[in-house]
Amino acid sequence: MRLFTKISALTMAALAAAPVWAQDAAEAAEEVAAAVPNPGNNAWMMTATILVLLMILPGLALFYGGLTRTKNMLSTMTQIGAVSALAMIIWVVYGYSTAFGPEGNSFVSWGNLFLAQTTTDSTAATFSDEVISEYVFISFQMTFAAITAALVLGALVERVKFSAVMLFTAIWLTIVYFPIAHMVWWDGGFLFDMGALDFAGGTVVHVNAGISALVAAMILGKRTGYPKEPMPPHSLTMTMIGTGLLWVGWFGFNAGSELEADGTAGLAMINTFVATASAALFWMLAEAVNGKKASALGFCSGVIAGLVAVTPAAGNSGPFGAIILGAVASIVCYYAVAFLKPKLGYDDSLDAFGIHGIGGMVGAIGTGLVYQPLFGGPGDGSVAMGEQVWIQIVAVLVAIVWAAIGTAIAATIAKLVTGGRVSEEAEREGLDLAEHGERAYNY
Repeated sequence: MRLFTKISALTMAALAAAPVWAQDAAEAAEEVAAAVPNPGNNAWMMTATILVLLMILPGLALFYGGLTRTKNMLSTMTQIGAVSALAMIIWVVYGYSTAFGPEGNSFVSWGNLFLAQTTTDSTAATFSDEVISEYVFISFQMTFAAITAALVLGALVERVKFSAVMLFTAIWLTIVYFPIAHMVWWDGGFLFDMGALDFAGGTVVHVNAGISALVAAMILGKRTGYPKEPMPPHSLTMTMIGTGLLWVGWFGFNAGSELEADGTAGLAMINTFVATASAALFWMLAEAVNGKKASALGFCSGVIAGLVAVTPAAGNSGPFGAIILGAVASIVCYYAVAFLKPKLGYDDSLDAFGIHGIGGMVGAIGTGLVYQPLFGGPGDGSVAMGEQVWIQIVAVLVAIVWAAIGTAIAATIAKLVTGGRVSEEAEREGLDLAEHGERAYNY
């Protein structure tokens, strides 16, 4: 102990007598040391990234697949898997450098194409003085791009060509997802600088995917026989399994978006529990109020509605606000699916717009309310409630307009190049055989 004290004293004396350049070198060395990723945060973010992948495969694949008819089960799952894989490749080639380029305030940063400037020593800043490995951050954001593209498919399944799906996805990611992600989540982005709150993707993921799903479905056209022929889900058992996997994976989605294993991540975690539970119960209550039986499909739909709504508010709300937000979003989504959709007549196959689009809007705008201390939120009152709600409305409107226009362009190009949808004969046979030459069930 004395020896350590003596060495420390000699070291301090030497530093005091050192020239200025030596002090600068010491400070630079400290900065380098400070840039080493926190092992705990890094491990958590790697786990969160894998949890988001769990949401896609097998979560979303089973959820969507179970909702389709038997003859389209494998085609739906294959589309989700292939679109996710394509999104991952595009993300590495130019997606990350477009949405999260080092320049920060431009949509395209060509210097990091193929991650050419990223190494094992590269770091990404979190919301404190900590950092994580940039490869981990890139991977985490990559799963967000993949699942958002896959969510859009919910409105298109059972009649869209596989080739059209792949071409549409490549164009859509480039002109819709990457710019919106940049606007909302990156320093210098239009909505980021405006002060829009989107903790884990209310506008970037859900409003974006929901509006895109609606526009693409309208351009593609209705399924043959819709709405006169019954088209019930072929396996609610698989849908229930997919729902459970989505809920589990969503903790990586929401709590992971804090980028650290801290108290705010814990807040996002409990909000993901209670908002979802509230929404599931209120969806079944809405069924009962409207003279129907509380159903498994209703439970699953409520779970997803609650998860969607709490996504932007996960770290921006207290648990009480999250419960309210889940309940309100669930009721609004129920009426959008049960009454608005039949009245307007659009064919959103698996209610991607009715749940993700509508639920995303309710969640994004509602975040401006539940963020306030009045509702137990973490806001400090520096931004008035009305002002924050208006910012949230603007963010939603920008996302709607950008997604609608960009999707119309992407879907039109895909339709012109590939034809868009399969023939009526192929549609009646089922896309499993017509597009992929296999069956989900051999009997």
